[in-house]
Amino acid sequence: MTLVVDASVACKWFIAEANTADAEALLVGGSLLLAPDLIVPEVCNVACLKLRRGEIASDQAAAMVDGLPDLFDELVPSVQLAGRAFAIASTLAHPAYDCFYLALAELRGMRLVTADRRLLGRLARTPWARLLVDLGNGAIGTS
Repeated sequence: MTLVVDASVACKWFIAEANTADAEALLVGGSLLLAPDLIVPEVCNVACLKLRRGEIASDQAAAMVDGLPDLFDELVPSVQLAGRAFAIASTLAHPAYDCFYLALAELRGMRLVTADRRLLGRLARTPWARLLVDLGNGAIGTS
């Protein structure tokens, strides 16, 4: 199985929080993992925020930034997704950042694994809901 993973899931690979074990299971579950290359600056931003707030140490923040790319089988250039992400974001009136992940899942015919409650709620009654997998509900193995 090949899955698109967003930053809400990837951050859990480095920071212990709710559903971290579920996120870590993706790394050893045999699935191929993809994301838009946008995930790198998004995770970098989370690392910076958590470091500033004193929630993580500097070596942990550095590990997030340095180690992230190696955990993916493919990081897709955002420029390849921008047109579709824009169209989805415009339709949903939702931030374009999230829509890059959704565009990748849609264009490749894959599921998007997320822990982003806002995204899950926003897409609940849309045609894109079928592409989503809620990290916290234990349904990652379904298709």
